[in-house]
Amino acid sequence: MTMGHGRFNRRTLLQGAGAAAIAAPLGVFGAQAFPARSGGTAFDAQDGICRTASDAAPLSGAPRKLKLSWNAGAVCLAPLPVAIDQGFFQKHNLDVELVNYSGSTDQLLEAIATGKSDAGLGMALRWLKPLEQGFDVKIAAGTHGGCMRVLTRADSALKGLADLKGRPVGVGDLAGPDKNFFSIQLSKLGIDPNTEVDWRPYPSNLLQLAVEKGEVQAVLVADPVAYLWLKDGTYKEIASNLDGDYKDRTCCIVGLRGSLVREEPQVARAVTQALLDAAAFTSHHPEQAAKSFLPYAPKAATLADLEGMVRYHTHHHHPVGAELKQELKAYADDLKRVAVFKPSTDTARFAEKIYVDVFGV
Repeated sequence: MTMGHGRFNRRTLLQGAGAAAIAAPLGVFGAQAFPARSGGTAFDAQDGICRTASDAAPLSGAPRKLKLSWNAGAVCLAPLPVAIDQGFFQKHNLDVELVNYSGSTDQLLEAIATGKSDAGLGMALRWLKPLEQGFDVKIAAGTHGGCMRVLTRADSALKGLADLKGRPVGVGDLAGPDKNFFSIQLSKLGIDPNTEVDWRPYPSNLLQLAVEKGEVQAVLVADPVAYLWLKDGTYKEIASNLDGDYKDRTCCIVGLRGSLVREEPQVARAVTQALLDAAAFTSHHPEQAAKSFLPYAPKAATLADLEGMVRYHTHHHHPVGAELKQELKAYADDLKRVAVFKPSTDTARFAEKIYVDVFGV
């Protein structure tokens, strides 16, 4: 698969900007009341963000305390520190504690389902299979697209995803979202990802060495690492999850504790709205989003690096309601295609079960 001319130009413009993010401190942040709104969209010319419109009353009383789990090393989650710095949680009368979570997806979903955390952000293609197990977690929104890539050496003869057929390919996690995503894409090209690609697992810190030693000819790498590898021109990208139809599909999603949705729907709506406001702000103000994320990034990352990353990810795309449900069904259909989901899975029923429209109440 080759990238279209428009996409290539876009990435060429961003070539000089890398990105990075590693672990960061946790924090608790206060709040003041502001109406949570839903049921349509509106554009605020003053701060340049789009909001979901609603006639819902604001949260009253003392700020509602919540725990929100995230991976502080993921620059694609920059809207979280943006929500803090720009006061979006405060405006929705929320007192949010960010919890840097590095455990397995099953453990994270269990933590949300059992009330150890109230909400979390993660990758759709990492969450959907575990959600088959029946965790009491509801998907309320998408936050952005684009953060997974296939890289190879700049002087490699490989030009697109189809060239991976019969090749050794390095991957950090054989059950990871990038392996799932590019397996789906290979399948659509008529290549059996289970038999016609030689997937080779490596610890993430050894992937680059595997390429340099010639043990693999390409690697699946997520941002921020991928973006940094591309920065000096030693590597090139031959595919990403912004190719083709996926340029308009969310990558990361917001999950809420099921009991929160049922017992405190106004709170569920407020936290979702705050995150959507922050995502939209990030799309319109990437330079400010980069500054918000800088404390969470390694010292080697510059503001230009972080801004390049924020501009690359599609923070303007954050589906809710029927659009979100359709995207979740489409991912489930894709996962059936590569035998991650059973052939008998009713994907429409599955999507209906795991999503919630917090703005449709």
